Amino acid sequence: MSLYSALYAGVSGLGAQSTAMATVADNITNVNTVGYKGTTAQFSTLVTNSGTKNSYSAGGVSAAPQAMISAQGLLQSSGSLTDLGIDGAGFFVVRSSADPNAPIAFTRAGSFVPDKNGQLYNTAGYYLQGWPLDENGNFVNNGNMNALRPVDINELSGAAQATTKIALRANLQSTATPPTTPPYAAAGDMMNGTVEPQFERSVDVYDAQGNAHTVSFAFVKTATNEWAVEIHSEGNLLRSGSLAFNGDGSLDVAGSTAGLFDDLAVNWGNGADASPISLSLGSQGGLDGITQFSSDSSLLSSSVNGGILGAVASVNISDSGVVSAVFEDGSTRPIYQLPLATFQNPNGLTAVSGNAYITSLDSGTPSVNPAGSLGSGKIAAGKLEASTVDLAGEFTNMIRFQRAYSASSKIITTVDEMLQELGNMKR
Repeated sequence: MSLYSALYAGVSGLGAQSTAMATVADNITNVNTVGYKGTTAQFSTLVTNSGTKNSYSAGGVSAAPQAMISAQGLLQSSGSLTDLGIDGAGFFVVRSSADPNAPIAFTRAGSFVPDKNGQLYNTAGYYLQGWPLDENGNFVNNGNMNALRPVDINELSGAAQATTKIALRANLQSTATPPTTPPYAAAGDMMNGTVEPQFERSVDVYDAQGNAHTVSFAFVKTATNEWAVEIHSEGNLLRSGSLAFNGDGSLDVAGSTAGLFDDLAVNWGNGADASPISLSLGSQGGLDGITQFSSDSSLLSSSVNGGILGAVASVNISDSGVVSAVFEDGSTRPIYQLPLATFQNPNGLTAVSGNAYITSLDSGTPSVNPAGSLGSGKIAAGKLEASTVDLAGEFTNMIRFQRAYSASSKIITTVDEMLQELGNMKR
C-alpha cells in the first residue's frame, strides 16, 4: 500500500540527508587542509510506478557525493622554498614511499619538505617524483612513469662536475709591435718557448673527477689587426690560429680561424672523463669577448664552470618545474624536472587517504608532461594551494540538511500514527 511507500520514502530521506551531512562534516574539518577539494552532495529522485492512475507509491531520494577535484584553490604564500602550488590544471606525481616501485598517486597538496635523506615528501608521507636531469639539463619523457624518481635535493653534495664552458673577456693592446727576433712562425712556438707571448693568461678547468687542470691562452701580434693564438694545457696544444679585429677594435670572427670558436675536446692524462668545453671568445663585431684597443693587454673577466660542487645550501624551483640545487659556493645546477599529470575527467579520480587520488575508469589515464606544457599548469614555488571549502556555504548547507533530516523523520512518525489508527480499527 502507498502508506508503507511513504514510510520507506522517509527512511530514504534520512539516509540521503545523513550522507549530505557527512560531506559537510568532511569539508568543515578539512577547511585548513592544503590542496583539499570540497565535496558536494547531489540529490536524485527515486521513482516507483504502481501502474494505476488512482494510487501513488512514494519512491524517495538518494544522495551521491561529488568531489569538485578540478576546482582551483587560492594560492597563498608560505615561508618554505619547497612548498609548491599549481596554478592551473594538473597534479603532482607522488609515491606512497621512497621506494621507486611504490604505488603511484596524484595530489595537489604541495607542502613538501626533505626527509633525513634529502628526498622531498609532504605531510601525508607522499614522495614527490621527477625526471632526473643529466649534466646538460636534459631528460627523456617517454610517457612511462617508471622513469620517475624521488626528488633528492642532496644527491649531488660532494660530487664533481666537469667543465663545459670557458668565457673570456680580454683586451689586446693595439699599439703592440709584432716580434721580429724570432718572429712567430708555427703553431706551438709560444707553448714551446720559442716565441715569448706578448700576453698570456690561464684558467683552471676541471675533469669529471673534480681534478683541476690549467688551460693557458697565449697571444702574440703578427700583423695589423691580427694576433696569433695558442690554447694549451699540460704540454698539449689544444688549439691554434689567428684572431682578426675590425678597425673599431671589435672582433672579426669571419676573418679569424674558425676552429678557435669550436668546442675543445680534451683527453686528460689521469684517465678522468672530460666533457667538450665550449669557448666563448666573442661575437662578430661585438665587444663581448676579446677586443683590441690601445690600453694595456689585460684580462677583463673570465667565467669557468665545473669543479667540486660541495654541499647543497638551498633549492630553486622554476615555474616550469625545473628543480635546481644551489651550492654553498653560489653555483647552481638543474637536477630534476617535475612533471604534472592531467586527466580528461579529474573529477572522476578516486580519493585515498592523505589528500591524494588514484586513477579510475571515470578519470581516464593520466598524461604526464613538464609543468606549463600541453595543458598543464605552472608551478608556484613558495606557495600552497588553500582548501576550496567555503565555510559560510557549508554552515548554510548544514542548516538545510538538518531541517530536511527533521522533516524526513516527521514523515516516519506521521506514517506511524496513521498505521496506529489503522490498527485500532479492529478493536
